[in-house]
Parts: sequence; structure tokens; C-alpha cells
Amino acid sequence: MFLDLGPLKLHYEVSGEGRPLILLHGNGEDMTIFDEALPLLEKHFTVYRIDARCHGKSTDMGNIRYDLIAEDLNVFILLLKIRKPIVFGFSDGGIAALLLEIKHPGTAGSLIVSGANTSPRALKLWFRISAWNAFHRTRSKLINLMLSGPHIQEEELKAISVPVLVTAGEKDLVKRSDTEFIASSIPDSKLMILPGEDHQSYIVHSDKIARIIIEEASDERA
Repeated sequence: MFLDLGPLKLHYEVSGEGRPLILLHGNGEDMTIFDEALPLLEKHFTVYRIDARCHGKSTDMGNIRYDLIAEDLNVFILLLKIRKPIVFGFSDGGIAALLLEIKHPGTAGSLIVSGANTSPRALKLWFRISAWNAFHRTRSKLINLMLSGPHIQEEELKAISVPVLVTAGEKDLVKRSDTEFIASSIPDSKLMILPGEDHQSYIVHSDKIARIIIEEASDERA
């Protein structure tokens, strides 16, 4: 299905039944990274999977920024009349989820953000060097997105009022200090560092993230 936002046609799919859950993929990916998690999730939730602008089957717009992805998400929630969803975001999707609540407080019922970062410098040096080299070869706007943003401030994180679970892999490409900074700055937050996992190993084509989301939702209801 497509949501018509003028020049932008936002591709999405809906399945399952229950509390609304929105899944946001990371940079250069699309909704299919959640294929393995979906069978578990749709037993518990009405699952909305979205291809972000310039990704998957959504329109390849001329520009992409984290704030634009967050605004697309906000309009998506408003137009589809999704009430207080759990918003799960991985990597760039996690950044967009944070910005959604910073710019539009109370839109989500809760957030789960995995492998998000507050600035490009929060990415480990080896990854930034690799990304810079790739950008100079390709001039990819998706790589440039990671190298030029985001720029999330502590006071913005402190203003987030919904419950937030912050996760990262033990071997994540985001610096542990930044993951801890996000969690410690958000008033109602929990931190989960997953032993043995890297940035994407427990999320991309894995059902591990489904179990984390289900458990977190159960804890919220308790």
C-alpha cells in the first residue's frame, strides 16, 4: 500500500491485530529486514511496516534528512489515525523515532530505539572513516545523511515524556557512551545492552528483536 503525501508516496504494509506497532528500518534498508520478526509480532500487534523516503518502494526524493523522516512518520500516524503506537526504530529509524517525540510530544505511546546515535561523532571512528571513503566514491545521499546528522541535544532528550527502551549491541558501531547518554537523559527510560550482538545482528532478518518488543510491551501493561 501507498500513502499519498504529494510528491512523496510512502510505501507501507499492515498485518496482525492488537496494539499498534510501527517498525522503522535503518539506512539503506527497507521493511523486509523485519520479515523474520513479523510472524511473532503480528500475533500481538497491528504491525505497520514503513519504507522511509528514498528507501524501498517509497519515492526517491531529492533530499533526505532525519527531521524529514520524522515528519513523514508524524503525518503517517495522523492520516491513518493510529492512536499512541509503540514506535520501534533501528539505527536511522531510531533517530527518527526520537525526533518524532521531540518535535511532536505524546504522538507515540512509547518508543523502542535500537542502535540510535545523537551525532555523527557518536559513531565509532572506524565506521566514520569507512563511510567517508564510501561517500567520496559514490556521493550517496544516504551515506551523507549519516555523516551530517543528527544533532540531538540533551535538553531535547530530557523533554521526551513517553517510556523509552534504548538498546544496543555489545559490539555496536555506536559508541557505548552515546547509547548510555540517550538512556540517562530521557526521564522514563531503560537501557539494554545485548551481549555478543553487533549493530544489526539481533534486528536485521532476526526474530530476536520481536521477543524484545513483546517483552517490553508486556512490562508496560504490568
